Amino acid sequence: MRLCQATFSSRRMDGLRWAFSCGSWQPSRCEWLLAARCVQAEERERIGAFVFARDAKAAMGGRLLIRKLIAEKLKIPWNEIQLQRTTKGKPFLANPVLTTIPNFNFNISHQGDYTVLAAEPNRQVGVDVMKTNFPGTSSVTEFFRIMNRQFTDHEWKIINMAGDEWAQLDMFYRHWALKESFLKAIGVGVGFNLQRIEFHASPLQMQVGQVSKETIMFLDGDQEEAWAFEETMLDDNHHVAVALGKPDIVGKYPVQLQENINQEQSQFTLLSFKDLISSAITMEPEDPMYWENFQAKQEKTSRQHRVPV
Repeated sequence: MRLCQATFSSRRMDGLRWAFSCGSWQPSRCEWLLAARCVQAEERERIGAFVFARDAKAAMGGRLLIRKLIAEKLKIPWNEIQLQRTTKGKPFLANPVLTTIPNFNFNISHQGDYTVLAAEPNRQVGVDVMKTNFPGTSSVTEFFRIMNRQFTDHEWKIINMAGDEWAQLDMFYRHWALKESFLKAIGVGVGFNLQRIEFHASPLQMQVGQVSKETIMFLDGDQEEAWAFEETMLDDNHHVAVALGKPDIVGKYPVQLQENINQEQSQFTLLSFKDLISSAITMEPEDPMYWENFQAKQEKTSRQHRVPV
């Protein structure tokens, strides 16, 4: 599959969107052991500790996406990349970066069958993917009752007007992805009152592959014009939302370059495992027991959950 080529130079890098179908990935012994050799030791141990194979694949895909991004776009050799986590668990690049990109940001998300990555120069960025599913242990009515405080009256009106129960769930998860993308962009988590943010989703009907930039957000009742949101559907069941903060480019580039930066690549490109490791450099010797550990895992849980990647 052809990759999106985001131009890197000493002056700018375009926005970038990648997706990896971790749910359908059935790694061979050779693939899994190769992947393990291409991540840091602490990452490999953390991935190996997951109980379910689905979670391990999602986490591995996320780490490979990040390393591919840094190796190809920031030109840091794969085996020299040092990733660390913030106190809230968000991965970041620990290497000093000798580039004129003053504020390079990336974010990843996993849920359902995909791991996704969004990257931006000079902008806050948050990404979230959500799969539409029926609740595993309750009715839709009961599920919505439990989640009532997570949305505003306006948002619940749009959700309830969507159609049958499946359509309502689909609209619910679309709004959830939007909220999560914003929270991830600003770096907050548990404790933020989600009713403080309200989305006016547009268009109400999304199509697979379509990228919408029309949705607007209100914070504490005021429209947040500094924030933009991109929405797309990877397939019939997976919504992706990308939150973008105000560009931090005023005074840094000529007007012509500013106009070019606004024409960002916003369509997600689906990458294969071969794509993920196309720039990889192995860092550790092969460990056959890592495959045995993976083989012993159950494939997945019976209900939706998130995996930190």
